[in-house]
Amino acid sequence: MPTEEKSLQNSKWKTDFARWHNNNHIDIILFPNHPARKIMPDLKDIPDAVRWRYAAECAATLPALYDIAFREALGKKYDALEQEIWMELARQVQTIVHDCSLPVRDASEIARSVQIATIILFGPEYGGETIGLSEEGAVVIVKRCPFLSHGHTLATDYEHVFSRCMALVLSAVPLLNKNYTARFVRTMCTGDRQCEIKIEKKPEPEKKTGQAEEKK
Repeated sequence: MPTEEKSLQNSKWKTDFARWHNNNHIDIILFPNHPARKIMPDLKDIPDAVRWRYAAECAATLPALYDIAFREALGKKYDALEQEIWMELARQVQTIVHDCSLPVRDASEIARSVQIATIILFGPEYGGETIGLSEEGAVVIVKRCPFLSHGHTLATDYEHVFSRCMALVLSAVPLLNKNYTARFVRTMCTGDRQCEIKIEKKPEPEKKTGQAEEKK
């Protein structure tokens, strides 16, 4: 390789590394053998993003740990009790959306706000996108799920992962906007390549005119 070309490559590598170093300082902390790693003796020295990542990973791992510890002892009662917990956790999604002033006026806004709140709760490992179909319909697409990855690591049943997610999302959406509902179209838990959750407007209730006309 010519000297000038090699020099240009080295220069580009240094520029890219500097940009990467500035934008991805989190990785320096997370990888013990990173050459730029430094000792941080106090909590305030650890960036907020790193604290959030560890806390979210813990939150995403706990359901699988509880499953391993209590499912056998509680038997059939476990699923019902766990679903109640996740339905209550939907109120935390509502709190995050409210406190962060996230919009929930139509299906697209609800889909995006639910996704943001879920990422805040369970970390950046929860990855995907939202697609707005219309004001009345949108789809949340999930391509990476921390519950699946931690469940796989701990060898828990994927079917149980779905029941948690379903209880959370189906409870959260009407809490954010009573005129909308959610349903799962595809799930990675059951072998699909990605999860697809459709947010849609509830149908208008049919007016019972027959009885009113009879009274007249």
